[in-house]
Amino acid sequence: MSRTLLMVGTRKGLWLGTSDEERRSWEWTGPHFPMEEVYSVMVDTRGGSPRLLAGASSSWLGPQVWRSDDLGGSWGETPNGAARFPEDTGATLARVWQLQPGVSADGGEGIVWAGTEPGAVFRSEDRGETFSLVRGLWDHPHRPEWNAGFGGQAFHTILPHPTDPDRVLAALSTGGVYVTADGGESWSASNTGIKAEFFPGERNYPEFGQCVHKVARDAVDPERLYLQNHGGVYRSDDGGASWQDIAATLPTDFGFAMVTHPHRGDTAYNFPIDGAEGRWPVDGKARVYRTVDAGTSWEPLGEGSLPEGYYAAVMRDAMCVDDHDQAGLYFGGRNGGVWASPDEGTSWQEIHKDLPDVLVVRAAKID
Repeated sequence: MSRTLLMVGTRKGLWLGTSDEERRSWEWTGPHFPMEEVYSVMVDTRGGSPRLLAGASSSWLGPQVWRSDDLGGSWGETPNGAARFPEDTGATLARVWQLQPGVSADGGEGIVWAGTEPGAVFRSEDRGETFSLVRGLWDHPHRPEWNAGFGGQAFHTILPHPTDPDRVLAALSTGGVYVTADGGESWSASNTGIKAEFFPGERNYPEFGQCVHKVARDAVDPERLYLQNHGGVYRSDDGGASWQDIAATLPTDFGFAMVTHPHRGDTAYNFPIDGAEGRWPVDGKARVYRTVDAGTSWEPLGEGSLPEGYYAAVMRDAMCVDDHDQAGLYFGGRNGGVWASPDEGTSWQEIHKDLPDVLVVRAAKID
């Protein structure tokens, strides 16, 4: 029987949870990297054995991408850090916000993409041991005009196309969505239809400058994308070339998290937040919302099993799905609680509590 691994990155370290395929009982190790911010994690199930990656930032030693080939029993680092800006950029890496497996033209399994603060994208060809700066995006003429969101300026979303190695989508706060069709040599803004509500009047729909919070790709149709904005929930049916509003049946159009079902098309999950002023769930009710018709309608999950009187935000990478046949759903709050559903949102249980501020969760089926 397969096992399940859950990585939970927090403001003060990383915790690892393991369970069986039923995902009802969990065992935990941690903290790994105590007192380090863990903004990004990745379970790489390509190849013969899983590799774990963790982007951890030490206030003393700076950021590092750590890797483990024994499910967290031991961790390796790259001398001087796995991702570093070239000297001619004059930039210093603050955090690694995103780690994402990539696609290789030759079918190799070594490509890993990283999104960072300050806003940049890096690429690894050795499964996350070393990274090089993607200069085509760093040298983009828009970059000097990108601003920092409330949490900093960072590429928090990287979505490689599942069948075309040359196509990648990246998104940052605050700058919006960018796409490449030539493997990262050149990039173009891809924000048509996305509102920037904080800009005045006719500037509400600029070419770039939107505060995108998260983007997810449909499991069946790779041209279909779902986006949570700073005000606005959107869908694209053309790979990000244009976007349409799908927030009509959600209780609010503000939030951070957006994930898609691992196997089923037209199915996505969102965790609505009651506006930028409060940044907690609507009416203090922790609820995950699901669409099964590509955003035409949304339904709340968790009635009777998720808490009320819940005033913790769920951040952009703090909700995820696993890849079991019956997918599991997970989210972690800024109150340190981690919730899981082994049955696609029908039932929920708190599987850990009293952790530090949860920043990222990632789950996978492992053999």
